[in-house]
Amino acid sequence: MTTARPSAPLHGSADTGERFGPPEWAMSAVVALVWGSSFLWIAIAIDDVAATFVPLARIGFGAIALALVPAARRRLPRHELPRIVFLGLVWMAIPFLLFPLAEETTSSAVAGMINGSLPVVTVAVTALFVRRPPTRQRIVAVLVGFVGIAMVSLGSIGTGGGADARGVTMLITAVVCYAVAVNVAAPLQRRYGSLPVLLHVQIAGILWTLPTGLRGASESTFTWQAIASLALLGALGTGLAFALYGVLLERTGPVRGMIGTFFTPVVAAVLGVAFRDEPLRAIAIAGMVVVGVGAVMTSRPEP
Repeated sequence: MTTARPSAPLHGSADTGERFGPPEWAMSAVVALVWGSSFLWIAIAIDDVAATFVPLARIGFGAIALALVPAARRRLPRHELPRIVFLGLVWMAIPFLLFPLAEETTSSAVAGMINGSLPVVTVAVTALFVRRPPTRQRIVAVLVGFVGIAMVSLGSIGTGGGADARGVTMLITAVVCYAVAVNVAAPLQRRYGSLPVLLHVQIAGILWTLPTGLRGASESTFTWQAIASLALLGALGTGLAFALYGVLLERTGPVRGMIGTFFTPVVAAVLGVAFRDEPLRAIAIAGMVVVGVGAVMTSRPEP
């Protein structure tokens, strides 16, 4: 067992009051790069493996990567087990299943745009958790960022990207799950550290995804391309990026910790140009600038 850190409120607050400086921007950049490329890895993987196998593999590779870090292997108090099990479901199992299922019928551009709305949804959910409405400054900041995300994604959607009600509903559900999860996880990570909480949550996520994952494995073709994509998706996306993301939640709070997700559609658009010869329209370039403005505005703590 570990000894809890100094007491933190169960639901925390919208911001921790910490300065959002160069280290936080650097961690947000890594998160954006890794998560922005995750849509590409998912698309490659589901060419050969069943979408229902992706969550189990993704969480499994992420847990292996984290378990190599001694600090992540610290045990947590037993009374936190219900929250850990809950986070394994809403932070890992549900959204990790919904994203590959949605990408079967919905373009990566739409998926990136809806995933980029996470700061907007988090502002609303965090307001419910802390029982205090967000300030006008915070509302304007995240809306500016989302307008930029929509501009970045608009060009790709207009050039053949598609969406259906089923896929969009799955993506929105996944984003809401993330927003709830970060508000539950943030106080735990302030008490016990980001890495131990994350590893325990991933172990719970493996148990949640094991039944559907094993069934999906029997329906999959395990090519080297698919295995490599899942390994990168798990070790980097669910290992490294989630660890950095947890540190951001611990240091800056649920809303500002989400700043990296503003840039995931930007990364996805750049990768599309570099590796898939997708066009990059002027509106997308302008949107990248707007995203940056929204991110800077969101980085400022609420009064």
